[in-house]
Formats: sequence, C-alpha cells, structure tokens
Amino acid sequence: MLKVYGCIIEQHDLWLVGLAALVCTVAAGTCIGLLRHAGRLKGWLHRLWLGIAAVAGGSGIWATHFIAMLAFEPALPSGYDLGLTALSLVYAVLLTGAGLTIAQLRWLPAAPVLGGVILGGGIAAMHYTGMAAYEIAGRVEWDPLLVAASLVLGSLLGAAGLAVAMGAGGLRSGVLGAGFLLLAICSHHFTAMGAVTIMPDPTIVISDAAIPSRWLAVGVAGASLAILSLACAALALDIRDRRNLSLQRERLQSLANAAVEGLVVCQGNRIVNANDSFCRLAGSPAADLIGAELSRFLPKAMTQLGLAGDPDQAVEVELVCAEGGTIPVEVILRPITYGDRPHYAVAVRDLRARRRAEGQIQFLAYHDPLTGLANRASFRERLDQELKVAQATKRKLAVLCLDLDRFKEVNDLFGHATGDTLLVNVARSVTTLLKENQLMARLGGDEFAILLPCEHAVEAGRLAEQILEVLRSGSDDANVPMAATSVGIALYPDDTDDRNLLINYADTALYKAKSEGRGTYRFFEANMGAQVRERRLLEHDLRHAVARGEMQLVYQPQTDVQSGEMLGFEVLLRWHHPDRGAVSPSLFIPIAEESGAILQIGEWVLREACREAARWATPLSIAVNVSAVQIHSPHFVQLIHEVLFQTGLKPERLEIEITETALIRDPSRAQSILRQLKALGLRIAMDDFGTGYSSLSNLRTYPFDKIKIDRSFIRSVDESEQTKAIVRSVLGLGRGLGLPVLAEGVETTGELEFLISEDCQAAQGYLMGRPEPIERYSEHTMGDGMLEQTKKVA
Repeated sequence: MLKVYGCIIEQHDLWLVGLAALVCTVAAGTCIGLLRHAGRLKGWLHRLWLGIAAVAGGSGIWATHFIAMLAFEPALPSGYDLGLTALSLVYAVLLTGAGLTIAQLRWLPAAPVLGGVILGGGIAAMHYTGMAAYEIAGRVEWDPLLVAASLVLGSLLGAAGLAVAMGAGGLRSGVLGAGFLLLAICSHHFTAMGAVTIMPDPTIVISDAAIPSRWLAVGVAGASLAILSLACAALALDIRDRRNLSLQRERLQSLANAAVEGLVVCQGNRIVNANDSFCRLAGSPAADLIGAELSRFLPKAMTQLGLAGDPDQAVEVELVCAEGGTIPVEVILRPITYGDRPHYAVAVRDLRARRRAEGQIQFLAYHDPLTGLANRASFRERLDQELKVAQATKRKLAVLCLDLDRFKEVNDLFGHATGDTLLVNVARSVTTLLKENQLMARLGGDEFAILLPCEHAVEAGRLAEQILEVLRSGSDDANVPMAATSVGIALYPDDTDDRNLLINYADTALYKAKSEGRGTYRFFEANMGAQVRERRLLEHDLRHAVARGEMQLVYQPQTDVQSGEMLGFEVLLRWHHPDRGAVSPSLFIPIAEESGAILQIGEWVLREACREAARWATPLSIAVNVSAVQIHSPHFVQLIHEVLFQTGLKPERLEIEITETALIRDPSRAQSILRQLKALGLRIAMDDFGTGYSSLSNLRTYPFDKIKIDRSFIRSVDESEQTKAIVRSVLGLGRGLGLPVLAEGVETTGELEFLISEDCQAAQGYLMGRPEPIERYSEHTMGDGMLEQTKKVA
C-alpha cells in the first residue's frame, strides 16, 4: 500500500493525476447513466445506446489510463507505440461493451455481477496492453502480488458498480454505481503502476515512431473529454425527448384510462395498447394483454364488424374473459394512425348495466314493483290466454277480486311504509296457497285479483276460505297490523264469457261482501249488479256533496229534565240530493266511512257547527258526532285546535260525541287522542251507551264527561218494566261515577215523566224539539217556549 502511495506522490505529476481523475469521474458517470438509460429501451434503440455507453465508457477508461501514464515521471526517455496504444482502446471499448451487455441480460443469474467482472477484465486488458505500448530506456519489472491485487480490485469494484447501478434505487443507485466504477478504474491503474519497477538500460533505444508523452497527453484528454461531452449531451437530449414523449404517452394513457368504455389499439389482430377499463373487462393486466390476439377476447367482433361495413356501426358481441365466462359488450372499430403506422382503435362498451336496466324495465312493464306480483296489464293478458284455454278445454275459470278492509286507516294510523309492508305480506301469504297454473296480480292500491282454472265453483270458494284464514292468522311482524280482506268471485262461463264483464262481476261480488260485514266472500249473482251500481253512484255523488252545497246542518236541542232549561244543541247532518231528494243518514254515513269521504264531510260539519255556535249570544254548548275514522285520523287533534282558534269558540262549549266502536280498533291510540282533546278543554260524551260493546271498563279508562243513553232504551220506558230497570241502572251508574246522563229519543210525556222521577239530568228528542235549521231556534224561542213546554210536562 505504501509502495502504491509513494508511486502516486513521488513519481506522478499531480496535475495530470487530477486531470485523469476528472476524466475518470465523467467517464464513470456517463457510462452508468447511458447503461441505465439503455435498460429502459427495447429493440434497436437498446442496442444503440449500449454501443454508445461502451464507446463512452471504454474511451473514458482508456483516456484515464493514458493521462495517468503521462503523469508518470520516471526521469527516463519514453514514448508510446501507436499500434498497441490503439489496440488498448479497442480492448477497452469491446470489453466494456461486453460487460455492459451481459449486465442487461435478465434471464442470466447474477448478470450485473458477471458483467462487472468482465468490465474489470476490460480495464486490466486495456491497462496492460497500454503498458506494453509504453517504450522507455530501461527494463520494466513487475511485482506479481500487486498485479494480482490490481486484477482483483478492478473485477470486484466493477462487479459492485454494475450491481448497484442496475438496482432499483433511482438516482442514488446510479451515483453509487458510478462511484464504484470510478474506484475500480483508479484502484486498478494505480495498484498496477505500483507493481512496476523500471531499471535504466542505455542499450534500449526508443523507436522513432513512438509518440512523445507530452504531445499525447493533451490530445488524449481533449479527445476523451469531447467524446464524453458529446455522449452526455446526447444522453441529456434523448432523456429530455423521451421524458416529453413519455409524458405525452402518460397523458394519453391517463385520458384513455379515464374513459368508462374499454379502448384497445390493435395492429391487425395483435393488441398494441389497452386502457384500464378494457383490462378490467377482460380480467387481465395490461402487461399480459399487450401482444395478445384480440380475437382471443372478442372472437366474433372482427367478423361482425367487417359485415357491418360502416366503421362507426356498433355491433353487440360477447367478450370472453381471461378467467372464463362472457360479458355482453358493444364494439365499435375505427382505423387510426398510431406510431406512424396504420392501426385500429376498438371501443368496447359493457352492456351488463343496460341489460339489467332493460330486464328491470321489462319486469316493471308486467309486474308490480312493490309486491313483485303481476300488474294489471299482465293480468289482462293472462286472462285472455286462460279464457281461450278454458273455452278449448270446456273448463271453468274463476276470477277472485280481493280488497283489503280498512286499508286507508292503516296508512293513516301507521304510515305508508307500514301499509306497503302489509301489502307485501298479503301477497306473500296468498301466493303460498296458489298452484303453478294460478296467478295473483295487484291491480292497484290494495286491490288484488286471482285467476283460478277449475272444474267446479266449489274450488274457488275453498280457495277464498283459505285466503281469509291465512290472513286472519296475521304475520310474524308485531309492528304490522293484521290484514283482513273481502273476496268477490265470478265464473266463466257461468256468469259471462266476456273478459271485462268477468272482472266487473267479480268486483261487484266483492262490494257485496264488503257491504255484508267484510271479512267474507261472495259469488256473483245477477241481482247484485244493480245494487252495487246504485251504491257506487251514491258514493260518487257523496264525494262532491259538500262542494256542491248539498249538505245541511240541523240542530236538536238538549234540555235540563228538571228545570226545562236549554243546555245546548246536538248537530245533525242532512243530505239533500238534487235528484234523490233527502238521503237518510243511516244510508250515506256508512258509505262515507267506508270510502273515506267522512274525513272531508266531518271537517266541514265541525267548522260550520263551531262557526255557528260562536255567533250565539247565549253560550250554549254544541255537540258534534265524530266517527271512528275521524278519531284515528293522524291530524284530528290539530284540526280541532285549528277550528277553535279560527272560529273563536271557547273549548268548554264544544262537546265531542263518540261511540265505543271507535275505541276498540286501537284502544291505546284512542286513549291518547281523547286525553289530548281533554287537554284542549273540550268535553267528551259516550254516545249510544247500552248498544254495541258497552264495556263498563271504558267509562273508567277513557276521560268521558257524559253518558248518552241510546234511544232504543228510552222508547216505551214508561210501559216496560225491563226497560225501566236498564235505564235506572245506567242512571245509577252515572251518579256513582259522577257523570251526567242524557237520554236520547224522548218522544212522549210518559217517557219524560219517568226520567224526571228517576232524576235524569238531561234529555233530547222530538218532545223537546225536532232537528231543525238553527234559524228556527231564535233566542226568544229557546228562552221562553221550550221552558214553558217542559214546565207543562212537569
């Protein structure tokens, strides 16, 4: 080591040594840069840049050697043989190129290490060939140990340099690789120079053809630096151009990858490029697609596109995925120029979403979206088919119409989401009863229909019984109310052979079932048609009666039995039909409740009654009957509050009359509503007590302020001992509970005398006054006439 150090310091011109180090640094960096750049290229460009790297690196190594040799000052005449000097340059370029080429072979294990060893051998071959070209007036003797050391250092550091440079460390690995290569060149040269001992010999004469050292120094350095500079400039320009080209390609590829459709560039049948969308469709990475045949993925596309003729004509084919299976796609092919050569651009659109949408549209065209049952159009189409089959086979065909009972109340009380769940449960429950040749359809709202091919009418009745039974059993969901339905049945050909009439007759039988108590089924009968048509006409006219001014309020007085004093009025509703005349409340009120028209009519009654009562000089009470549908309406309490506020009627003057029937449908809700009404200051009366359920527990559970005995118990109370006992019991119950009792339907003086004798608090009936327009009860009449009549009875 000291011999090598002494050789450098004592026998070399340090300025030339520095020049050699500069040339070596530039050569090592340029060689590694060109090598890494060539590794990113393919084909002839790869080979071209490997050649440039070999020339730049070899010439740099050669220049480093000869500049360092020129720095060597043995104080003896010297020169260089031109032939051997040129041969050393050839060795440097060829062996450097061989080492770099082998280092690029990916299939060869430890290729960078082997290439580095060959590169180290090139440094040694160049050095010792150059030393052979060195002519000096003396004998050159070699230290074998240092010669061996120079060979080992050159090979090991050269292997390390290429191994690091070919790694994946980016710029850092390139710099480290160039540093190792610099050390390989310098360590080899100066170790080998330390192995040289020159013995002066005057007998040795320098040939005339030898090149003087000083002249060679400048030429070698200049030429080497020029070659390296040109190589660096070419490398920089190529890298810049390739970066720009790569940036453009990346932008184009990003644009292509942003496309929803699959895009493929093909040269003939060979795939040149593909975007991410096509890779996802094909189920294969882009690296595997490039170079593959397009027909492998789209076997029929090229043929069908060729038959189409129009380059913009889209064809629908199946795309074969790499993992198996097919995808429906739409393909458009268009010729383009790509890389200065003719290619094809193929656009591939995934049709799965469109096919699903088309299938959904097709399904919705013939099915109900909520329940999944056949819809009205599908039902009619199937009915036509079944009628033809029944006609050909001489069999019967039954049409069953179903309509859920009080479904509107379910929506009002529990919300439409619960109503939808109820419809789905009904559809699921009923379809489990049907056979393959039977069809259930949802015609709209809560209306369903069933087609039943059968031999006898009894089969239709049996199915109707099963439907009613399965719906009575309810569902497993406690939050969904139990469904109840009525069923109407019509038969082909017994009732009719016309499709429309068959449906109408089944619907007519359904209305008959509803009018006879609901929760049952009825077969169509010829006399049903007129009754149902009459009922439907009445229902239609009823919906418009308020708007047409056909409704009228009448007032029946309520009086104190003992004093005859006027206490208030009960409001009663009358309907004067323009064609039918007066329509009985017992006829139109049930129809209004079933159709839901009672909500509109009841609101009108409430507003008109409160508005009228607010005008009275005497603060008499006003009693308004409220149906069960109104009580369970979700906005009933808000409506009462609004009416009181708008009319200015004091709440304590308004009395709401309800029957026990309104309580049993949903007792907890009814209790909540009545308590809210009480909180507003209203009074609540139990109407028609003694009829219906008449549960005594209701008097304790609900906040009633009055009991009204039904007129059926007052009629002939003065003649029947049994009736007397019942009325006495109710009056005693009222006294015990602290609730006043009002008797309805008092028509005779005997009935009134009995009520007076039993200390009944109040009464109303024809004896005190008939239901009349409020104009008939002027303040004077109410104050004097009625009082006088009551006193006469007393």
